[in-house]
Amino acid sequence: MPMITRCYLEITNVCNLECMFCPKTKRARRTLSPAEFDSLTDRLRGKVKFLYFHLMGEPLLHAHLPAFIAMAREKGFIPVLTTNGTLLSRARGVIDALPHKVQISLHAHEGNGMDNLEQYAGDVMRFAEEAASRGIIIVLRLWNQGGYDSANGRLMDLLAQYVPRPWGERYDGWRLAENIYLEFDNMFEWPDSERDEYAAEESFCYALRNQIGVLADGRVVPCCLDHDGDIALGNLFEQPLEEILASPRAVAMYDGFTRHEAVEPLCRRCGYATVTKRFRK
Repeated sequence: MPMITRCYLEITNVCNLECMFCPKTKRARRTLSPAEFDSLTDRLRGKVKFLYFHLMGEPLLHAHLPAFIAMAREKGFIPVLTTNGTLLSRARGVIDALPHKVQISLHAHEGNGMDNLEQYAGDVMRFAEEAASRGIIIVLRLWNQGGYDSANGRLMDLLAQYVPRPWGERYDGWRLAENIYLEFDNMFEWPDSERDEYAAEESFCYALRNQIGVLADGRVVPCCLDHDGDIALGNLFEQPLEEILASPRAVAMYDGFTRHEAVEPLCRRCGYATVTKRFRK
């Protein structure tokens, strides 16, 4: 099978926040044990390039996260974290484990109505500067354009206290300093099986082409937005990945996107791909 660029491995579906833009999950709370993580990464080894420690949940809540990052590196993965940034003050072990990249969703702050913006920005930037000095790429994300973005200007002013302007302009934001980037994107609607279908003449997505997700119970889903496992294709604890991706449902979905057609009902209700038309092919 061809190498998959990204796998979103959910090490926990538990989170410490209640973000307004997050769809949450109806699944039972679950956290991977070290033995389970070892088993799943063995089945993914050699088949996935970047291993993202996130789908739902906050990975910094996991007590074994630094060890998981080190294990992933030893197995040949390129480890990437996505975090809401509220627990970074206790994340020194993460820096020592040397993930390739840490993506910090700054929009989580306003999405929770928290009022300690100065402390939050300070924790984020102290972590970012130390991690960047160790060669870790830091991406500060404000994916809230057109949504919960009223505090963005104030937050950027606070970031500038640590990395003074002028910043280097990029196509998606700014380069604040070496290895530290600020990235903007529009707020989007997560796929929801209870929403009406979007009207779209054609649809395309890179699900199963360059990304898959693995939920904390081992179920394989086609992308990082299938937060409730609506398109469960198999279970990686029980089946090899090749068998799961060769299943009739997976093949039908892949072939459908080749024809620019969303065959899964959930995909026809995805605001990320359908409405924003992000994916072109």
